[in-house]
Amino acid sequence: MSVTSDSVKKAYRRYARYYDLVFGAVFHPGRRTAIEHLHCRAGDRILEVGVGTGLSLAMYPQEVKVVGIDLSGDMLKLAKKRIEDEPLPQVEALLQMDAQQMSFPDNSFDSVVAMYVASVVPDARKLVDEIRRVCKPGGKIVFLNHFQNKNPLIRKAEALVQRLAKHIGFHPDFPLSHFLEQTGFEVTTAIPVNVLDYWTVLVGVNDKKPR
Repeated sequence: MSVTSDSVKKAYRRYARYYDLVFGAVFHPGRRTAIEHLHCRAGDRILEVGVGTGLSLAMYPQEVKVVGIDLSGDMLKLAKKRIEDEPLPQVEALLQMDAQQMSFPDNSFDSVVAMYVASVVPDARKLVDEIRRVCKPGGKIVFLNHFQNKNPLIRKAEALVQRLAKHIGFHPDFPLSHFLEQTGFEVTTAIPVNVLDYWTVLVGVNDKKPR
């Protein structure tokens, strides 16, 4: 079963109230590593694609401006509640938006980070092309995602779970080689993160060349 925008919304409507409890601590090291590799500078305007419930927002320095987008209105409600409870001056805006078709003008951001999103969107190529478009030339682009495991036994399990992709809202069977070939994203640094190094932070520089 394939993932669609509607199936993602439905899946995260189910996850929203439990997301922080289930995925907060276990995904924290990856979020921290991804933001560290943005090398934020005072005055930077940063886009976080797939901001979810806003678990990462407090990790950005107060000297930057962060715009977070997410397809799920249910997740964004929790992110907005978070910044009401814990004022975060670095947060410029939280917007409901499809990452494959953003409404921002070209070159709107100094850097872009997409955490746990690449295997969620229906079309990773559209995602990366849009990120390139809204990021300034030479800006940092960072992805944090699960990619297909190299262990053959785990790969078989991922292939079985892939049949449920429409219901769980992401592709468990998601090869890194396919992502790079499809999008043309050039990785300068790759860092394994989280439990058993099952997720990877990919760092690159915006070359402004849509594929």
